[in-house]
Amino acid sequence: MLERALVLGAFPSRTGIYGLTTSRDIVRALMRLEPMLNAVNVNFVTSSNYLGAQQRVKGEIFAISVIAPASAEAAIGPAIVLAMYRNARSIRTDQFNSLRWQ
Repeated sequence: MLERALVLGAFPSRTGIYGLTTSRDIVRALMRLEPMLNAVNVNFVTSSNYLGAQQRVKGEIFAISVIAPASAEAAIGPAIVLAMYRNARSIRTDQFNSLRWQ
């Protein structure tokens, strides 16, 4: 059971890393972060359930602590993309080589 759950958590992590490294669009890159964070949550909860009742609470607390930055990223990420588009008229990652806009 543990192996199946860890494989279930590894699949979105691998696809997220692949999509994050190959996407040129910032919106797609932000969308690829979400499955990776969900895979981390699955692994935290699975490992905590495997270790026992005392460790179960710690794994769930870690999962909740991962959800908080993920929701902040979902709120702030589109605002950053919109600001980048307004200043540079593009959202392609290969066109940004510094944080300073012309």
